[in-house]
Amino acid sequence: MSKVYFIGAGPGDKELITLKAIKIIEKADIIIYAGSLVNKEILNYSKNSNVEVYNSAVMNLDETNKVIHDGVKNGKLVARLHTGDPSIYGAILEQIILLEENNIEYEIIPGVSSAFSAAASINAEYTIPEISQTVIFTRVEGKTPVPEREQLRNIAKVGATLIIFLSVNMIEKVKNELLQGAYSEATPVVIAKRVSWKDEETFFTNIGNMDKLVKEKGIKKTALILVGEVFNKKYRNIANLKKSKLYDKNFATEFRNNRD
Repeated sequence: MSKVYFIGAGPGDKELITLKAIKIIEKADIIIYAGSLVNKEILNYSKNSNVEVYNSAVMNLDETNKVIHDGVKNGKLVARLHTGDPSIYGAILEQIILLEENNIEYEIIPGVSSAFSAAASINAEYTIPEISQTVIFTRVEGKTPVPEREQLRNIAKVGATLIIFLSVNMIEKVKNELLQGAYSEATPVVIAKRVSWKDEETFFTNIGNMDKLVKEKGIKKTALILVGEVFNKKYRNIANLKKSKLYDKNFATEFRNNRD
């Protein structure tokens, strides 16, 4: 069966991948994986002794596109493995357009984003009633431009929970732009490095000290910057927490009547 599957291979842990994804990897004739970020152990799910494996970390778009197109032309099933979930900074659209232009069938299999794996690692909830009900995934401008309206200094005006990707190497810029928004130097920050990998590290700090911490720890890449009051340790005390209505005994729902 000639078809292309874009697969979210998760943040690192080889078990943080869907069963649907594993079933495709097991039978794929060609696997192209982002070797700089995807755990190579995931390739061990393959049961095809003749599988062709390509590391896209050393390939450009033309090269990966040729492998995909040649494979489909020869009736092969292609698995294209991206880190985390491919819908977030996955660069899949440019690949999809080329497939559509050539009438090649494809399917996207979602994956576990490092953003959600990070929350699990630090036992956090990104949305706490009356503290934050909005989560923004963003990045600062580097080699890839960011629209003016989405510059971090503008995003920061919302005061929501921020998950900042691909920016830890520009930590001073992140700090300066956050302070132009709704945050203060005391606003809690978590630096989550290599989330779900065996050498994962997480550090709790605040905006005022985040740049110092990152430099002291020598963190230059593969780390998320989590920002917001939801990470304030005072909300680990039930007395300080505004509880959800979801399980409130005085709050009736479609499935549960008010029993008082």
